[in-house]
Amino acid sequence: MSKEVVSYKRHRFPREVIAHAVWLYFRFPLSFRLIEEMLLERGLIVSYETIRRWSQKFGAAFARSLRRKAARPGDIWHLDEVRIVIHGQPHWLWRAVDQDGYILDEILQSRRNTQAAQRLLTRLLKKQGIRPARMVTDKLGSYGAARRKLRLTVRHLSHKGLNNRAENSHLPLRKRERIMQKFRSPGGCQRFVSVFSAVRNLFIPPASIDNALARHIHRIRAFAQWNKATLLTA
Repeated sequence: MSKEVVSYKRHRFPREVIAHAVWLYFRFPLSFRLIEEMLLERGLIVSYETIRRWSQKFGAAFARSLRRKAARPGDIWHLDEVRIVIHGQPHWLWRAVDQDGYILDEILQSRRNTQAAQRLLTRLLKKQGIRPARMVTDKLGSYGAARRKLRLTVRHLSHKGLNNRAENSHLPLRKRERIMQKFRSPGGCQRFVSVFSAVRNLFIPPASIDNALARHIHRIRAFAQWNKATLLTA
């Protein structure tokens, strides 16, 4: 019997309401106060602070469940980093996506150097369990240096114009960052993006899906998987 990793015990609201509020927060660029208003329109009086606590408590558990059931990602890794300022201090969110835009991993670090790139690659190799067929990056030399240090013998394409897949993956997070009026701490940023990316991976159709019917089917399956992850269905 599988172990239940999500528990709704001692919560006044039913699991359907909790899971829906968490889904709204991580799926769409909405503030806690806007979600409070949306639930009120449905006759549910829930404070924005309660929604914030639900997101913190249940978001990570939902994301872990989603990752266990995730489809096998592609074998082309697009790597990039984006600057995030937290309390006036610059940080770098290092991210890897596959050829379909599926987020493989991301890690917030205070440096933009070879050591930081090596840490991302090491995590990727451990989590994916395989080496990529090809690695695509921009012109930042840290990627090539990290690849050599790890003795990673894969084809490495280093060209800004070839890495639009990774660069475009930063845009949804940038939108959320503006809605949230910046992140409050590095740990909070890392926790948010880990859940945000898991939910986005589930609901956003891969780039290979190019017709309305296939996208519709993809979203129906995504909702079914979400309901299982949040224990709304068996």
